[in-house]
Amino acid sequence: MRRPSIIIIMLLAFLSQGASAQVEQIKYGNFNQWVTREIHESAVIGGHEINLYEVGPTQTITGNKPYGSLGGSPWGTSNVYAKVSGIVKGSCAVFPADDPGYGKCAKLASLLEEVKVLGLINMKVMVAGSMFLGHMIEPVTSTSNPYSKMDMGMAYTKRPKSLVFDYKVDMPNVDYKIKATGFGPQKKLSGRDEGVVFVFLQRRWEDAQGNIHAKRVATGGKLFDSSSPWVRKYKLALVYGDASKKAGYAPYLALRSGNNAYYAKNSKGNMVPVVEEGWDSADAKPTHVIVMFSAGNGLPYEGTPGLTLYIDNAGFGF
Repeated sequence: MRRPSIIIIMLLAFLSQGASAQVEQIKYGNFNQWVTREIHESAVIGGHEINLYEVGPTQTITGNKPYGSLGGSPWGTSNVYAKVSGIVKGSCAVFPADDPGYGKCAKLASLLEEVKVLGLINMKVMVAGSMFLGHMIEPVTSTSNPYSKMDMGMAYTKRPKSLVFDYKVDMPNVDYKIKATGFGPQKKLSGRDEGVVFVFLQRRWEDAQGNIHAKRVATGGKLFDSSSPWVRKYKLALVYGDASKKAGYAPYLALRSGNNAYYAKNSKGNMVPVVEEGWDSADAKPTHVIVMFSAGNGLPYEGTPGLTLYIDNAGFGF
């Protein structure tokens, strides 16, 4: 009777471990609900109607209005309403999708947007669809310093073991990237772009002048460099403490400061850079979390057209 008893005990222990594993879904992280924004672009660039999509309670907003997060949604996207020198333009590279054989999810695309001015001048801009915890500051009034338009991260004090999500990747069979800023000719660069996801836990504080400082509590990231069918419940492990000394560390996971810093609103309501000053201790308690999914991992206005990343069921694993 000993051997069956041992097997039963091992089975019960395994089942117990499985039952104790928990995933706390991020609000609206099943991506079943979307806000549709109907934007009317200026006549000088064609006067088109364009839909922009945001993750939040299902509804339609008509009119050229800055967007604020609805229904407590923590998600922002790279979809923007821009108004530059009085000219209104919409940009959309993140969409709700109903993928055959899977269901509803988020679709992040890398694509060339074409703008025809007065029917004569063609401008092309490379955009990579991104989805992140935070929100975009609208209307966007210039193409300079894109990070300064993104309020990155949300308040968060827990210490998860992983970021859990479903994903699929469509990767074009090419070996180049396109750089297109809308000004001057577009350029073809060697090397295919990648999709990316990363998660940073930070401990932030603000000084008397309103500057935001931070230390990195935990780090996780993954690059998508080839096509993949749906992978369900993928667990992206978080490394606490100094991730630069651990296996799997890569430059895109480095501390962010200077021109590479993300931005956030300070207590005075001003957008300021969040300067990561070092790696925190492995047992530190975070104050904020940054999560970013993107169909591109290069510089702004660079990417591989057609690269598409599908994401669903995003949450934290404990």
